[in-house]
Amino acid sequence: MKLLLFSAGLCLALAITPARGDTNFFPVTLEVHAGQSLGPLTPTWRFFGYDEADYTYMKDGKKLLSELGALEGPQVFIRCHHLLTSGDGAYSLKFSSTSAYKEDANGNPVYDWSINDKIFDTYLARGLKPYVEIGFMPEALSTHPQNYPQHPPVNDRAPVDGGQAYPPKDYAKWEELVYQWTKHCVARYGADEVAKWYWETWNEPNISYWKASREDYFKLYDYSVAGVRRALPNAKVGGPETAGGPGGHFLAEFLTHCATGTNYATGRVGSPLDFISFHAKGSPQWVDGHVRMGMAHQFENINDAFSVIAAFPQFKGLPIVIGESDPEGCAACNDPQDGYRNGTLYASYTAASFPRELELAARYGVNFEGALTWAFEFEDQPPFAGYRALASDGIDLPVLNVFRMFSKMSGDRVAVEGGTGYDAEKILDGGVRTTPDVNALAAYDKTKSQFTVLVWHYHDDDVPGPDAAVDLVFDQLPLKNGRATLTQYRIDADHSNAYETWLHMGSPQMPTEKQYSQLEKAGQLVQFGKPLKLFIRDGKADIHFILPCHGVSLFVINL
Repeated sequence: MKLLLFSAGLCLALAITPARGDTNFFPVTLEVHAGQSLGPLTPTWRFFGYDEADYTYMKDGKKLLSELGALEGPQVFIRCHHLLTSGDGAYSLKFSSTSAYKEDANGNPVYDWSINDKIFDTYLARGLKPYVEIGFMPEALSTHPQNYPQHPPVNDRAPVDGGQAYPPKDYAKWEELVYQWTKHCVARYGADEVAKWYWETWNEPNISYWKASREDYFKLYDYSVAGVRRALPNAKVGGPETAGGPGGHFLAEFLTHCATGTNYATGRVGSPLDFISFHAKGSPQWVDGHVRMGMAHQFENINDAFSVIAAFPQFKGLPIVIGESDPEGCAACNDPQDGYRNGTLYASYTAASFPRELELAARYGVNFEGALTWAFEFEDQPPFAGYRALASDGIDLPVLNVFRMFSKMSGDRVAVEGGTGYDAEKILDGGVRTTPDVNALAAYDKTKSQFTVLVWHYHDDDVPGPDAAVDLVFDQLPLKNGRATLTQYRIDADHSNAYETWLHMGSPQMPTEKQYSQLEKAGQLVQFGKPLKLFIRDGKADIHFILPCHGVSLFVINL
């Protein structure tokens, strides 16, 4: 039986099936085969990160972290840079600092974990867990401290290749620093708790974040792991967080070192490795006055890295975390090609890309555990300043609502057919540059007797396009005949979208208290209309709805 979904004021237009040739709509059929399980749905969405560690315990940082902690489903992990960068808590764009390590006049270590404790305490109080990045180099240990950042202007981007990017002058002191830090965490939070965290060494050592050779990085990794494991033998350690997927030959050489190389810290063969991490970025462009996304580039990074990992049988089964997984490479930039961030283009890109990453993992038979979204919030900035973020000035962006949608999905993936013909392979070959990508991710949670279906309407180009008239067809439902409750959540120009609300207000740079309250409300994930009854006959049901370009819908069906 067909169910028509519409919003008040548009009943007649949406209740009529578009006529053949109507350019305002195009038909799409999505078939959900409810009885065809594809295995457990991996919650790859549950990782987030950012450059500026000291934003963590500030007002808007704590507010956003509370919202991430409130996401439904499995454990959420948080990664940030600069946990060992020297300073007094000073921060700027792409820079932050802690007081973790100094040396006295005689060169003896002086440890101060007060700022790091504030960061981890903030996470844990909100039900979040650290994805610990061991870096960057403290000033007193750096082989090149002469250009070490101290107090960069808060609205300027600090250099990533300053004194904090150099190797230690004494690797034994570096290992002891990591050991003392891990030991302190175990004492403060408990061994059982800290064993659940990820501990990874450095960030993007194949580019300017590491001013030394790859062999020097392997040495840093070995000494870092030795320090962590000396304090907590069952700690979860990994790396190498390469930029550009495999980073050329870097990832392969790192895995070879971990498999058969001589450990710099222990002298034994090989290095401990519990998870593998790399970064994958898209490549948007400014074309003919609009943003054109580059999802294909991001998929190339992922595909190439998965291919390298699959070639190492001893590591193929290890968990893989894409330690930064984003539409482009600079969260703190706001150039014309970055103009996708505030609206639904970022939301629909995120909805469309995560399921296809699962497809790429299946292609290589690797253990893909998660993709970490490098987006957070930026303090001291006006509303919707254009940075890559989940919230702006304490107001949630539409993309955060995609993660709220993902968090409502659980159980087993079920097969979906149809759509407009895109899959990971096709996007890898040329992006989404011709017809739009309309497709779905579906799951069934038997314990809840609940189906969830995420449907997106995506195109690489940020230009107006026709709506999709979608038939969402179910078969093989476990309830043969009867009624189910259907709830739809929606992200589009009029729903779950504080940015459009702000534009309609006239783009106030200092919203009034009433306006701010309205924006906060508009930033939440909202239902599209009221819950409805879905009639099921012979294990089949049919939902018809209209999804605008760059819109995303989540259907929750309770049997």
